[in-house]
Amino acid sequence: MLVLTERRGAIAIVTLNRPEAMNALSRDLRAQLAAALADLDADPAVHALVLTGAGTRAFTAGLDLKELGVDGLGAANAGAAATNPVKAVEQCRKPVIGAINGVAITGGFELALACDVLIASENARFADTHARVGIMPGWGLSQKLSRMIGISRAKELSLTGNFLDAETACAWGLVNRVVSADDLIATAVKLAEDMASADPAMVQAYKALIDDGYALPFADALALEHERSSAHNRAVSGGEVEARRHAVMDRGRTQHG
Repeated sequence: MLVLTERRGAIAIVTLNRPEAMNALSRDLRAQLAAALADLDADPAVHALVLTGAGTRAFTAGLDLKELGVDGLGAANAGAAATNPVKAVEQCRKPVIGAINGVAITGGFELALACDVLIASENARFADTHARVGIMPGWGLSQKLSRMIGISRAKELSLTGNFLDAETACAWGLVNRVVSADDLIATAVKLAEDMASADPAMVQAYKALIDDGYALPFADALALEHERSSAHNRAVSGGEVEARRHAVMDRGRTQHG
């Protein structure tokens, strides 16, 4: 199997499994990833996902360039989730945490950016080599990266093709934290469990509100929030809010830092 799925309670760990090819995104791997994510998205027992790569060398090195020479870019850039792994992740309504275990290069960088949160191991490195390979990004990198780390830093990475180490990626706001390779999956799973412990319908609706609003001009995003919050909050009773408020307080007493 080119994509492995492991269940841990309400969490699913999805692993790109071509370590001998640095988890390159072959046609078959992309199709298996889309199928796995669609199945997990449809499963009510799964509340959050962790996406990672097999081995310690690579999260994914991006598109399989050997196949690319045969198939051309058109198939890979198609909008369908079965060929576009970024679309496959973006269509998942549940939180997807990227556990970046090694290099994330070009298309692999784009796949990482499709995740909701990134946790990096000390081995993680990021690179956008589109300009050096001679192709334009088609999975969102040219627009997402500048919005995450600033336009000047994005241009530095994309126009040089230089690698970005994990600690600098964290300092620039690309990843949320850097942990040891041995702790990577456990850290990502713990974060996924925290998300999964909230009401899943609420988490999915809130994720959609953040994503949909982020794609709009600020004033339109505020209007969208008002529209959705008004509709949602009218259906919530005071008793429900009070019960959940006590649960939040109890949970807060157990958290540190």
